Amino acid sequence: MAQEKRTINLTELLLECMGKPDPMLNMLEWLCKQLMEAEISQQLGAGKNEHSNGREGYRSGYRTRRLDTRMGTMYLLVPKARNGGYILFFITERKRSEAALVEVVQEAFVQGVSTRKIEKLAKRLGIENLSRGQVSIMTKGLNEQVEAFRNRPLSDTAYPVLWVDALYEKVRFNGTIISMAILIVCGVNTQGKREVLAVEPMLEESTGSYKHLFSQLKTRGLATPALVVSDANAGLIRAIRESFLGASWQRCKVHFMRNILAHVSHKEKDAFAKQLKEIWLAPSDTLARQRAEKLAETYEKRFPKAIEKLDNGLEDSLAFYGFPDLDARRIASTNMLERLNREIRRRTRVVGIFPNPESYVRLVTTYLIEYAEDWSVSRAYLSEQSLQGVLNKAA
Repeated sequence: MAQEKRTINLTELLLECMGKPDPMLNMLEWLCKQLMEAEISQQLGAGKNEHSNGREGYRSGYRTRRLDTRMGTMYLLVPKARNGGYILFFITERKRSEAALVEVVQEAFVQGVSTRKIEKLAKRLGIENLSRGQVSIMTKGLNEQVEAFRNRPLSDTAYPVLWVDALYEKVRFNGTIISMAILIVCGVNTQGKREVLAVEPMLEESTGSYKHLFSQLKTRGLATPALVVSDANAGLIRAIRESFLGASWQRCKVHFMRNILAHVSHKEKDAFAKQLKEIWLAPSDTLARQRAEKLAETYEKRFPKAIEKLDNGLEDSLAFYGFPDLDARRIASTNMLERLNREIRRRTRVVGIFPNPESYVRLVTTYLIEYAEDWSVSRAYLSEQSLQGVLNKAA
């Protein structure tokens, strides 16, 4: 009898879907919902509203996730787990079955390929039911996602630490090919989770351009951070100091070391670099300064330009010592953004020269949206307790 009841319920469901404008899409959406509910129940050791001694976690509401398929676009309500997060097995980090279709369309679209050519390309891959109209809808939806992400209100007004860095690609602009920067700003919220806060194209790295970006962030809800980490671009430094009064600036130690080592002979570079790294591994800023002095005494006559750069920028590179509660490895450099940039460049390399600035912004932002989703369900980048101490001190 139980089997008969399930058959009747399924029949009713099919009849209900057939009454919808797109029956197949509705059936697929229902199936995805059942798969998600089954998977998270297995992960947590209990079903929704179920009491179980073997429970290993609890639910924490839902988040909306867009899923593009050959049948159309769905907006899934993805269950959230209180601890550990939950990622759908069928759309895990660019591994879902429909990802190839969407990426082909996106890659072709950002290169200025016409919808007619995209349709031919899709057919070569064995996709027979992709029309020009569907391609236009998908690319329009992509533009909407990008703009919504770049201009969204910030989820948290307090971001104690910001990391700022830039990407550079060749872009066709006003009939000529130029090197264009996209400035990326990431931050950690009060829970210690990373967020992509800004993706902004720049024709020139001037103080005015940077101040405009920071002003937009403030309009979207950003409060003054406690610490901003970046390289030593003069326009950026000035904009940080004028836009975020009271914030500390940390010069990225990795960029700083590269600048110093550029003035050291190849023969002695390894030995010099080994001692140089020890400065920022010191347990205190006092010991760091002592190590810097020792290095200067040893190499001042052989590499005067390197030692001059070290002396001029040392204090700015030691700002992280003022935040002893935070993980020094993560706030002393922009390594977090460097890794992100390398991953993005690996994908943008296939484009070569972007046909216009809009396509450049579109592709970079699309990948950053994917990373932001992954970060939202990953472990905290900095501990919530340590960040609370920074916020209390600032207050």
